[in-house]
Amino acid sequence: MLQLIANGIIFGSIIALGAIGLTMVYGILKFANFAHGDTMSLGAYLALLFLSLQVPFPIAVVLAIAVSIAVAILIDHYLYRFFRTTGPIILLIASVGVALFLRNVILLFWGPDLTYYSRAIHLDFEVIPGISMNSYEIGIIIVTAALIVLVHLFLKKTRIGKAMRASSDNMDLAEVVGIDTRRVIIWTWSVGTALAVFGGIMLGLENGLRPPMGWQLLLPLFAAAILGGIGQPYGAMVGGLIIGIAQEVSTGFISTAYKPAVAFIIMILVLLIRPQGIFGGSKRWI
Repeated sequence: MLQLIANGIIFGSIIALGAIGLTMVYGILKFANFAHGDTMSLGAYLALLFLSLQVPFPIAVVLAIAVSIAVAILIDHYLYRFFRTTGPIILLIASVGVALFLRNVILLFWGPDLTYYSRAIHLDFEVIPGISMNSYEIGIIIVTAALIVLVHLFLKKTRIGKAMRASSDNMDLAEVVGIDTRRVIIWTWSVGTALAVFGGIMLGLENGLRPPMGWQLLLPLFAAAILGGIGQPYGAMVGGLIIGIAQEVSTGFISTAYKPAVAFIIMILVLLIRPQGIFGGSKRWI
């Protein structure tokens, strides 16, 4: 059971990073971005591309994030912004189209086969009695904790972070009082995409890379965002860990094939019992 909980924290860390970006986009732009999972995949494969060019891994991650952010901002500028006044359903459908496009771009350039960042074998070692991890898994937990702290400081201490929180309350009012909402939107895509790419790369390190890996992660991402409170980044962090642990612990009792069903059941129960989520009582990101 301790090992399953540890595995859940690792998987939940990846979900949390993806769910933060998903919930930030919803909180500010008010639409469910179904392309978010495929953005994670794109970032993971871009890191693989730069690694194949003999770029050191940390630099490859930075370059993958930069290119992914540029892609996200361009998609918003040339597609999403024209549908913002038409309602969330049209934006949702547009994001599904973007997801299909990104996935097929990955298939075109990298093919459908499972691939890895490195063929080196990373042996597990016992962190504490009853819990074994490898260096990748420890790194995932440490990096996720560091990124969550940075997101917290960014939202609470920086000028643009405060502007993003104000825009999530009321975009029109924020614009009236002088906040540059276009800049807020760009920062929202930048932060959300950067976290998604980190999550995609970590998923690739843990499980290898397949083109549909981000799409398959979309249900746990939405479950985490809804559980924490849609539009609440801090709730997404907590929701991601809860979903990750619940899915991994469930494998001790049911087949691993039913792991996605666990996230779905949790999401349905939350919608029935507390639709506002754990952190949904507050309108501000606090």
